[in-house]
Order: sequence, then structure tokens, then C-alpha cells
Amino acid sequence: MRKLFASALTAGALALASPAIAETWDMPTPYPDSNFQTKNVHWFVDRVKELSGGKLTINVHSAASLFKMPEIKRAVRSQQAPIGEVLMSVHGNENPIWEVDGIPFLAAGYDNAWKLWQAQKPFVKELLASEGMMPLYAVAWPGQGLYVQQEIESLDAMQGVKFRAYNAATSRMAELMGSIPTTVQYAEVPQAFSTGLVSAMLTSGATGVDVKAWDFLKVYYDTKAMHPKNMVFVNQAAFDALPADVQKAVLQAADEAEKRGWKESEKVASDTVKTMADNGIKVPEAGAKLVDGLKGVGDTMTKEWLEKAGDKGQQMVDAYRKM
Repeated sequence: MRKLFASALTAGALALASPAIAETWDMPTPYPDSNFQTKNVHWFVDRVKELSGGKLTINVHSAASLFKMPEIKRAVRSQQAPIGEVLMSVHGNENPIWEVDGIPFLAAGYDNAWKLWQAQKPFVKELLASEGMMPLYAVAWPGQGLYVQQEIESLDAMQGVKFRAYNAATSRMAELMGSIPTTVQYAEVPQAFSTGLVSAMLTSGATGVDVKAWDFLKVYYDTKAMHPKNMVFVNQAAFDALPADVQKAVLQAADEAEKRGWKESEKVASDTVKTMADNGIKVPEAGAKLVDGLKGVGDTMTKEWLEKAGDKGQQMVDAYRKM
């Protein structure tokens, strides 16, 4: 009996002396490790590990290797993965709030894009909370530009062109330009162009470099039309299950990663345009007719979006415009 009691005391003492068991999370992301968004994710998870003293390790599964991008939010909601990253506007069909940053010329340029995010954030928190999730941070892509096969003066040249779309907003943009929208996700872009499925697109310079757009496109108009955002988000139950100090580490790392990511995005914006030019893509300045045409598309899309989004959408845009 004494031996059993002594053994129990020893086991209890060892348990008290042992550090808490480290937690490991899997994190699906849609873009390759070479992309600045994924590099920022890796910085974030390294920072989480550092700040938590190794109590939380997050394994990044990049390039849609664990889940395809449209599946990532559902995977986090159902706790197939506790944390993930997604292009927010991919879920525009679920709720217009997700796609407001995909409206051309509503918030052109980084300063306006940041203000739009501040106005959008409370609504995003509400949406995610209704599904048992919470946002950690979001990072804007460099301004979106128009990729075409030859220089154009106006949107008249886009009539009947097969246009790569990646969400509801870019599909509608293609329709308003008179083009034919075809949904092609990031990883499938080179093949879609090489097989003739599409022949033009509107996306960032960063994406253009990632997919080596110079292999299948000749001209890039750096219109800086809008700044869609990637969002890192977490399952609320998984987050709540973390010790308080680890929760604090995650939130601090997220705040730092957001600030870092926006700075990196601005740097990437200038670097990638130069890279494309160095690889043979022409980067002419968009003419007045082309810019006016794109802004007209943006005005129409803003009106349509406000009709879809209702009172909450109007509240968001009003808050943005007051900043």
C-alpha cells in the first residue's frame, strides 16, 4: 500500500513538473510557397511558435495541397483544419460582404484599400462568428491590372474575348466589358491560357510573376483597379481550446503579420511589374478611354453590389467614404 501511494505521489509530481503538451495544427493555404502571401503565412506561423514558446506549431500545406481554395473555409468551419487562408472574394456568392474588395475603382490604391478593410472588418467578424469562426488578419494583393494579348485603346477591344474569372465579381466585370467569363482558379491559369480556354485576365502583378504570364501573354496594364485580400481565419472552438497565453500569442502574431503583409504587398507591387517587363511583357500606361471604360464598369458594379448588399452594404460603404 505504501509503495502504491509513493508511486502515485511520484507520478503526480512528474505530471506537475512536465510542460504542457504542445498543440499542432494543420493549415491549408491556396498559393505556392514562392508567393508573398504564403511567405507571410510562414512568417506568421513561425512567430506563433516563437511567442507561444513552442506550445503551438502550425504546419502550412501550401498550393492547395490539402484542400482546394473554395473548400478551405468549409474545412475550417467543420474542424477538418483548425486554421486556413483564403481569398475572401471567392465566397462572394455566399454573401456580398465577401466581395466588396473585388469592385474595380471603389477603393483603388493601398490607402483606400486599408480604409475599406477597416470598414469591412466588423461585418466579416459577424459573418464568420455565425459559422463558428473568427478572422485573424487580412493582407491586400497588389493592385489588379489587365493582361491582354495586344495593346488596346478601349474596352471595345474586349468584346467576345475569353476572360479568366476567379470569383463572382470578376465574372460580372467580364460580362460588363463584353467578354466571355470563364472561371479558372489560380493553379490552373497557365494551362487555361496554353489550351486557349482563356486569353485575357485581370489580376495582380504578383500572380503574373507566379504563373510566368510572359509565357502566354504580351501586355499588362497596371490599372491598380482594386486590391482583393487574402484572409487568415481560425475555428473559434479550436482557438478557445488554447491556453490563454497561446491565444494571446496567436493574436499578437496575427496583428504583426497583417502589418508586415501590407508592407510586403506594396514592395511586391513595384518589384513584380519590373520582373514582368524584364521578361518581355509590355507595361504601357492605360489610355484615358480604357481607364474611363474600366471606371464605368466599376460604377455599375458598385451600384449593383449595393443593391445586393442592402443596408449593411450601404453602412460599410458609408463608413469607408467617411474615413
